[in-house]
Amino acid sequence: MGTRERKRPPSHPGKIIRGLYLEPSSISISTLSKVLGVSRKTVSRIVNEKGSVKADMALRLSRAFDTSPQVWLNLQKNYDLWHAERHSEDWQNVQAIEMPASM
Repeated sequence: MGTRERKRPPSHPGKIIRGLYLEPSSISISTLSKVLGVSRKTVSRIVNEKGSVKADMALRLSRAFDTSPQVWLNLQKNYDLWHAERHSEDWQNVQAIEMPASM
């Protein structure tokens, strides 16, 4: 069984925050920013899919939403890799390094 290529991009963590947490609970970006202890601009950038979730933010989100930090980092990683693979060709020019057999 081969791996299927994903046609649609993975969801950005901001889309998950907006769709699963903010909208259903009527929580504002301002309220979430206060809970997380970061600026409204920082939360707004993530929720509007303009910013990335880094390790510190993943820890904050995991505490706020009772998840693991890995959930948020994995969402971001999958999103970033999918887009990098499709929007950049430079990485395809990299050649494998031949390693000595003793390694």
